Amino acid sequence: MLPDTVSKVSDTQEPRVIVEQDGAVLRIGLNRPAKRNAADRALLRELAAAYTRLERDDSLRVGLVYAEGEHFTGGLDLVDVGPSLASGTIDYRDAEQVDPWGLAGPERSKPVVVAVHGTCLTLGIELILAAEVAVAADSASFAQLEVARGILPFGGATARLPAVAGWGDAMRWLLTGDRFDAQEAYRIGLVQEVVPAGTERSTAAAIAERIAAQAPLAVQATLRSARAARRAVERPVLDALPGALATLAATEDAAEGLRAFRDRRDPVWTGR
Repeated sequence: MLPDTVSKVSDTQEPRVIVEQDGAVLRIGLNRPAKRNAADRALLRELAAAYTRLERDDSLRVGLVYAEGEHFTGGLDLVDVGPSLASGTIDYRDAEQVDPWGLAGPERSKPVVVAVHGTCLTLGIELILAAEVAVAADSASFAQLEVARGILPFGGATARLPAVAGWGDAMRWLLTGDRFDAQEAYRIGLVQEVVPAGTERSTAAAIAERIAAQAPLAVQATLRSARAARRAVERPVLDALPGALATLAATEDAAEGLRAFRDRRDPVWTGR
């Protein structure tokens, strides 16, 4: 995850995350559209609470994540979250709560489907990689921008994108920070369907409802078995991410990356 958005205007008292039960599906909507759904600590806390509700409520079988406004997410809110980066972690959930990115804490046993539109940066890609199925609008665009800020992805992309996309395709995007479109996201396996803009949420909802119609214990057992295989490979990488982030966040290049972003200029790297 990475801060990609500077928040300067005060927020209203609207919830950062909309949570609504629709039968056995829990709809979870990112709701900070005026800030491109940039994630501050409040949004992260509410998202963790929503995932925890999905896990603990026996009447719920599937989560559906979407976003209000023109964009899925512009990344983390720089002003609010940036000072936490030096520690290598962002304190936004209790230890017993479910982590939406699956980096620590209780493991989620119920599947999540994601509907993506507009811009989807950094933590948004990593939220998809932590979920089970993703549907993208044909106009959506993606980028994993951390190398352009002098740090590394720390929401799971370094472990999960190579597993999904293959080494070369993952490195193409992780090491350049370039943007790519929905068709490329589909080609590399980041998303499973690309649909006309405006239909991504209904398509994702139909998939979520289809999953919810299956035997819940069988769905959870299938997910648990598949996750066990993935966990054996990715766990050492995920455990090492906070230390790697803290090391990079303390470098001159990381400070230059954030200054350049704020000043809207190209960074000047020194390798220090």
